[in-house]
Amino acid sequence: MPLLRWMPVLLLAACSQPTAELGTGQPSLNTARAALDGGGPDVALSICTRIGATRPSSDALTCQGDALAALGRPNEADTAYANALVLAPRSVGALLGLGRLRLADNPGRAEELLLLALAQNPREAAVLNNLGIARDLQGRHAEAQKSYGEAIAANPSMRAAQVNLALSMALSGQPDAAARLLLPLAGGLDASLRERHDLAAVLAMAGRTTEAARLLSPDLQGADLDAALAGYRALLAASRTTRLQ
Repeated sequence: MPLLRWMPVLLLAACSQPTAELGTGQPSLNTARAALDGGGPDVALSICTRIGATRPSSDALTCQGDALAALGRPNEADTAYANALVLAPRSVGALLGLGRLRLADNPGRAEELLLLALAQNPREAAVLNNLGIARDLQGRHAEAQKSYGEAIAANPSMRAAQVNLALSMALSGQPDAAARLLLPLAGGLDASLRERHDLAAVLAMAGRTTEAARLLSPDLQGADLDAALAGYRALLAASRTTRLQ
């Protein structure tokens, strides 16, 4: 998942990749996971709920939680993850899911949950990426960048961790280095809308406003574009103030 999503709530990207424990070879759960990854959380929820009603398991409940979270129903997702942990207290998927939910309101607690998940699987890239977000949200950028680096080492193709690393670098006073890191990823033809906007944020923080505006202009115009650029610059100013305190 991208870091900027949580910033003013932040503006930061928590990755929702499935954990290894859910790839158990159960066709129905795998079908639900495929639906979730393909943008069909409602279909995934229906499948997982049906499985859970007949064969209750931590995996089915975690799948329900992931689908509910994707549908914007965090309270129900919280309950599903908690019930999954009753059945399997060391469930990486449920701990990861709860950790993601807590990023929005309690990043310290999110970090605790993600460290518990990491104790079960120290190379789970999705956990490491979200751990980085939790640490960034607490202003501990150097530790966050270490977590993103470990996520990339565990899964070199994880774009979310690469984007988050660049955003964290920008927030910690290295916007030019962050732009150099992000340009090859977010400046390509296959870049997503979110990645292009993240690159624009980094460029704006580096003072490269014209380049940032060019990236944002297909999606934002006029006052909306000016507000976005001002917000990115203010974000860097706020991070500088925090470092000086």
